Amino acid sequence: MTLQNRVDPWGAIHAVPERGTLMGNRGGKFHRGDKTLGTRRWASRHWIACELHWKDQHHDPMGDGYTSLFFLDEVTALAAGHRPCFFCRRAEAKAFLAGEKVESFDRRLHAERLAPRGTETLGGLPDGVMVERDGHALALLKGRLLRWSFGGYAGAIPCNASLRGRVLTAPSIIAILRLGYQPRWHESALKL
Repeated sequence: MTLQNRVDPWGAIHAVPERGTLMGNRGGKFHRGDKTLGTRRWASRHWIACELHWKDQHHDPMGDGYTSLFFLDEVTALAAGHRPCFFCRRAEAKAFLAGEKVESFDRRLHAERLAPRGTETLGGLPDGVMVERDGHALALLKGRLLRWSFGGYAGAIPCNASLRGRVLTAPSIIAILRLGYQPRWHESALKL
C-alpha cells in the first residue's frame, strides 16, 4: 500500500509511488494509528527536509515518532515550506539560516506558509524558486521554467522578466536563495 506521504510544491500530501530524493517531517507525528492522515497536516511549525538515507538508520515511515514525508528534491521541499534539518544536514542547515535562530525563522516561515499569495511577475527571482502557472508547478533554473512532477522535471520554457505566475516558495526562503544558497535538484533538472 502506498502511504499518503509524498509532498508536492504546494505543500499538499499525496499517495503516489514515487518517493523522491529527500525525506522530512512537519515537527512530529500527525498520522493516525492505521497510517492514514486525518485533517491535520503538521504537528508543529518546525518543518524540515532530511537525508533520505543517513548513517544506516532505519525507521517506520509512519511509526510512533513522526510522520515521514518525501520530496522529489530540495527545491520541492523549499517550495512546500521546509528547511534543511540540523541533525542530518547540519552544514546545509547552517548555510541556509546563516546564523538566524531556528525558532524565529520557523515562526516567520510558518506565518508565510499560511498567508495567501497572489500572482506577480517572475523577473528577478533566483534559481530554485517554484511558481504556479496554469495549474502546473514550475521551477526556475538558469532563466527557464522546468515543469515539475513527482517523477522529475520534464520540459523547459524560457522565463522572461514580464512572465507572471503565483510564487509558491515563501518570501523568507526566496531571500535565502537570493543570498546564494544552492538547493539540491533532482537529476532530471540537470539534464534539461
